[in-house]
Amino acid sequence: MGTFIGHLYPGLFLLAYGLYRAVVVSKAVIFSNSFPDPSLPPKNKGRWARLWKLSRGGLLKMLAGSGLMAYEISCVERGLTLMNRDLPPRFTYAKQWQHLTMFILLTLNGCIDIVSKNLLPQRCVPLEKGILVLTFYVLLLLLASHVQDSAGVELQVHSLLILVVLLLLLVFTAELWAPNMFQLAVIETFLFQMMGSWLVQAGFILYKPVSGYPWEDDDISDIMFVTTFFCWHVMINALCLLGIYGVSSFWHRCYHPSWKLMGSREAPCYIYSRRPLYQLLQEVEQSEKDDQALLSKSSP
Repeated sequence: MGTFIGHLYPGLFLLAYGLYRAVVVSKAVIFSNSFPDPSLPPKNKGRWARLWKLSRGGLLKMLAGSGLMAYEISCVERGLTLMNRDLPPRFTYAKQWQHLTMFILLTLNGCIDIVSKNLLPQRCVPLEKGILVLTFYVLLLLLASHVQDSAGVELQVHSLLILVVLLLLLVFTAELWAPNMFQLAVIETFLFQMMGSWLVQAGFILYKPVSGYPWEDDDISDIMFVTTFFCWHVMINALCLLGIYGVSSFWHRCYHPSWKLMGSREAPCYIYSRRPLYQLLQEVEQSEKDDQALLSKSSP
């Protein structure tokens, strides 16, 4: 991960995940009072129905984590060893082992998502939330020790990243006791976008500056502008989140105006109640899968 690609790919993955969650949360907010009853059978009943219902988020985490692990190992020319052969032996590739631990946790998180959503008789949300909180606790510890030998611009970049991870950790911890709050889901989505976009920005700052000249650690202006860029990311991601909600609201109001009416017209198929947020998000994801399945069937 100590390369431009090592920052770019995880950043793009987190940014894409944040944007996807922004769409899902926006639909959940718009249709918070009229969702399809999850007890109804899914529309997709073909031979690929079981595969289609597989947790796409968990599968994406597993694939991304496995790919990043393979990339991290391949970046070490002589192989990733734990200790050298000197006397006394010393630990080697400390940062690479920290990166590998992060990617293993990402893969494990994806495995837990698939087990909970697709293999257990009933989805176990506390298990998913618990492993997610554990993952970010470990990530925070690794990042805190990751900057021990950093200074100047690199230290400032990673300190701001640690700030985002700390805020995400607080949100995840709060969701263990208040899983029904839309506000926490919106903040979580925003912080995922921040973490992804800032990782991409960190890759350009540390390894491929746009100007072609490296940032100077002893120049206070460079260090100050790192924080300025971070503030710009805050504003841009906030506007992006608002834009996604606005577009989603306009789209469903103009092109699917009958969806909200169906909640009152078809009482057996729709329910009108306040349910936990994770159930609303799960139902929105299922409706997206059903819509994509219908589009694939209708396309030649």
